[in-house]
Amino acid sequence: MTPEALIRDHTIYSCVMGSRAFGLATDASDTDRRGVFLAPTELYWRFDKPPTHAEGPADEQFSWELERFCELALRANPNILECLHSPLVEHVDDIGRELLALREAFLSRQAQDTFVRYAGGQRRKLDADVRQHGAPRWKHAMHLLRLLASCRDLLRTGRLVIEVGEDRERLLAVKRGEVAWAEVESWMNRLAEEAERAADSTLLPEQPDRRRVEDFLVRTRRASAKG
Repeated sequence: MTPEALIRDHTIYSCVMGSRAFGLATDASDTDRRGVFLAPTELYWRFDKPPTHAEGPADEQFSWELERFCELALRANPNILECLHSPLVEHVDDIGRELLALREAFLSRQAQDTFVRYAGGQRRKLDADVRQHGAPRWKHAMHLLRLLASCRDLLRTGRLVIEVGEDRERLLAVKRGEVAWAEVESWMNRLAEEAERAADSTLLPEQPDRRRVEDFLVRTRRASAKG
């Protein structure tokens, strides 16, 4: 079965991500689509296993097989966790609704490490741009601020909300290069410090609920095998 057929016939959940989901879209923004497909169990009985992910068929579209998606979500991968909380759901079937019902099972204090590690990598790239070119890539700076705020609020509330809300105009001003780099740096540092303080009192569990997620995956695989 081709990747195109898997996405066409076996997608259980798909959503719009990127600036449109974050509430940061402008007229020039692309539409980034992300999805999850469930490869039929019988495909795993063959020598050639189904893919763990696939690009397309549309532009800016990317999908993961359910097991791979769950593995990454249990590791608190920021991009994956955000997919589960997109406000722009384009398709969801009964299995997809079960997956969405598990959103809290994936959340844990591990998110602090993964979000901060990802943010640290992006910050180093921005700093390198400033050293080499005198200015950062402002769009990347905007998204780093958004990610840091999302991490802070997750640790504070136990809920992952990806829409930027009242910060929209200020963040778009950063994207347009209208905010001095020193001010952006100060904002980033403050968000990182607030996230660190929030981690000390967060109500998130130490680990995700791996057993609950695995039970869902096994039950889903068995149902697929039975046809």
